[in-house]
Amino acid sequence: MDCGYAPVGQERVEVEYVPEKTELDEDLLDDFKKVFEKFSFGEAALGDKDDDKKDEAGLDAAAAAAKKQADSDEDEDEQDGQQKEKGVSNKKKKLQRRMKIAELKQICSRPDVVEVWDATAADPKLLVFLKSYRNTVPVPRHWCQKRKFLQGKRGIEKQPFQLPDFIAATGIEKIRQAYIEKEDSKKLKQKQRERMQPKMGKMDIDYQVLHDAFFKYQTKPKLTTHGDLYHEGKEFE
Repeated sequence: MDCGYAPVGQERVEVEYVPEKTELDEDLLDDFKKVFEKFSFGEAALGDKDDDKKDEAGLDAAAAAAKKQADSDEDEDEQDGQQKEKGVSNKKKKLQRRMKIAELKQICSRPDVVEVWDATAADPKLLVFLKSYRNTVPVPRHWCQKRKFLQGKRGIEKQPFQLPDFIAATGIEKIRQAYIEKEDSKKLKQKQRERMQPKMGKMDIDYQVLHDAFFKYQTKPKLTTHGDLYHEGKEFE
């Protein structure tokens, strides 16, 4: 074996390495062929290395081109997204997806119940269906008012109670007014005496008059219909 050094006065001997040829079956040789080629010497090995380098260079170039293309696509997507975000905001998107009042009235069996703010509901179709359903109690009018309920009635003088016409026809108001005036004209001792010894039957009215008032001339009072809710100023309508 020549390691590259020789003693003085001796000839330098070069040793050539000859790889051993392996004897394997054809199946095993096909499996390990690429592995043996890596450890083989000679021009074939050098040629294979050059081919490998070329292949690696080609793969690197293809990977770089693919990466560049992907980066450019991402940049274009980002630019498109930014343009879309700048052009259409979330508020505009909601307005675009919102149904029109005319569309709600077309799909509703009772277009008269559709209001302006029904289109802003989470599910306008369901809301309109429930409002148009039979015997549905409507939402009170004051739900969208900023002030509190019945806040506008402060300071308004309450009207005195008025007897119905069929009771006022009996003359009970005149009898009561005359009795109040008579009581006001009495002195303190007379009032105290009447408290200790009260007298009954001071405002008697004929039984037949009262009977006719309630069973003959009585009229049905004005009643609200089903679902008709109270609102401010309803008593003045």
